[in-house]
Amino acid sequence: MNEPDYGDTWVYESIVSALPGIELSNWTAVVLQLGLFQVGVLVFAAIYDLWSAAFAGTAAVAVAAGGSVVMLRLGELVRSTSVSSVYRRMLFGSSIEVVLSVLAFIALITQLFVVDPRQSATPLVTELFGPEPPMVVVYLALLVLWDLCYRIGTSWWITVVSLWRAVRSPVDEETAATLRRVDLLNVAFAALQLLLVPFVLSHPTLVVALVGHVSAVSIGSALSYLIGRR
Repeated sequence: MNEPDYGDTWVYESIVSALPGIELSNWTAVVLQLGLFQVGVLVFAAIYDLWSAAFAGTAAVAVAAGGSVVMLRLGELVRSTSVSSVYRRMLFGSSIEVVLSVLAFIALITQLFVVDPRQSATPLVTELFGPEPPMVVVYLALLVLWDLCYRIGTSWWITVVSLWRAVRSPVDEETAATLRRVDLLNVAFAALQLLLVPFVLSHPTLVVALVGHVSAVSIGSALSYLIGRR
């Protein structure tokens, strides 16, 4: 099977393919990246005695890993269909998911380092890493959080483009069945984030954000399905 062209892949797939002198399959790159994340979580937990934070870190890595697997499967499903070129360009070639991811990441950073310290006696960063968080631990945490925000931004964009496609670009029944699987996978993709809820229960804003994210994607995907059926 031929490799998909640039503009027909998620941004991170294109980055892996563009690394000079390195040839890795997307699946190998995902396993390597997330393996390094988990090793980092465990090593820093041992060095700085942050084993309580290691559980949250492992959950975040698991969500990122599951998100990578689902994203690759979503890409394969979409590329296997005869959907319009406009739909595929919007989904893969616009890179809007990166813009949405950046907005989500900035909102999260603002919440963690500005809003949460004002609202909570024990901010989440302090709760996880202590009153003087080691710099390298915060660096790794932010790297993993960016990975999660990228998944969130991608899930939002899949939902928006699915709604657009359902309204503007009707397809045959076989293609519609495949795209319904895309919508269902996207809901599962969003629902993975709920694994993080137990670690932020004492921070209601983050709980609302996670549940709201899953609800918005679920509602959007359900509308896409209903419009497509009609």
